[in-house]
Amino acid sequence: MRILTGIQSSGKPHLGNILGAIMPAIELSKQAGNESFLFIADLHTLTSLRDGEQIRTNTLSIAAAWLAFGFDTDKNYFYRQSKLASYHTEIMWYLNCVTPYPMLANAHSFKDKSTQMANVNAGLFTYPVLQAADIVLYDAELIPVGKDQRQHIEMTRDIAGSFNRMAENDIFVIPEAYINESVMTIPGIDGNKMSKSLNNYIDIFLPEKDLLKQIKKIESDSTPLEDPKDPDNDITFKLYQLIATPEQTAEMRQNYLAGGYGYGHAKQALHSLMLEYFKEAREKFDYYMNNPALIEEKLEIGERKVEPIAAATLSRVREVFKF
Repeated sequence: MRILTGIQSSGKPHLGNILGAIMPAIELSKQAGNESFLFIADLHTLTSLRDGEQIRTNTLSIAAAWLAFGFDTDKNYFYRQSKLASYHTEIMWYLNCVTPYPMLANAHSFKDKSTQMANVNAGLFTYPVLQAADIVLYDAELIPVGKDQRQHIEMTRDIAGSFNRMAENDIFVIPEAYINESVMTIPGIDGNKMSKSLNNYIDIFLPEKDLLKQIKKIESDSTPLEDPKDPDNDITFKLYQLIATPEQTAEMRQNYLAGGYGYGHAKQALHSLMLEYFKEAREKFDYYMNNPALIEEKLEIGERKVEPIAAATLSRVREVFKF
């Protein structure tokens, strides 16, 4: 099974990204018979960020995070979208020409973001078409996405299907969305879904003291120290149980219910658990960030490896028009 995942270079991956996307995707890539295409979607990032130096820094940190959690670049494909931009953007143009305007105008993501941005750009509007090009260019069969991205994969299927019907040939593979229903929504420090845009995230790669400061900002109620507390309605407990063993979770729950256990104690326990749980990943992340040439080497190898696949797809498409 050919699996494809794209990650925007909009910032360092946070706890929500790691638990909700990175770790599940890596587990999927390890399964026999699967090959994964992981690319850094730096062209997509331009809809909201245009600082080249910042995009490069973000790209390195994203790549370092995936490598730190064990993404196998020998078995799979690891590359930057921009380094194969000529393939992605040419396929996007062909797809643009079979994509109806109302489809893009009705995209939930565009509607949401266009109300939040001061300057809505055409890149934001045609984002789903570039996303479709990213997918069909590599004959991807399975696309792991969150529930909020389901519509974009449905659009990819519609666009690719329209092109195939126009060409009277199965030029593109029609992909399927893969939504892991068991993956929980990761709460941020304010209780809303963890998100960079809401600035409510936890960065597990911070130095120990800085990570503790971030954890201490998790919102909690005003229940006195000596009183019992409701673990199921507390953000710290919800985050703790995401990475704790069943035994650790049960012990923490009992501490909450017994009283005499404050939210400060719980946050210290969460900090200690994160340091233990992510110890190896934190060390590897620092290693790669201190050796950017190694990241660059792995990406360049991946880009050379993936280019023949992109070239073969583009050749099929050009043949439709006798270009």
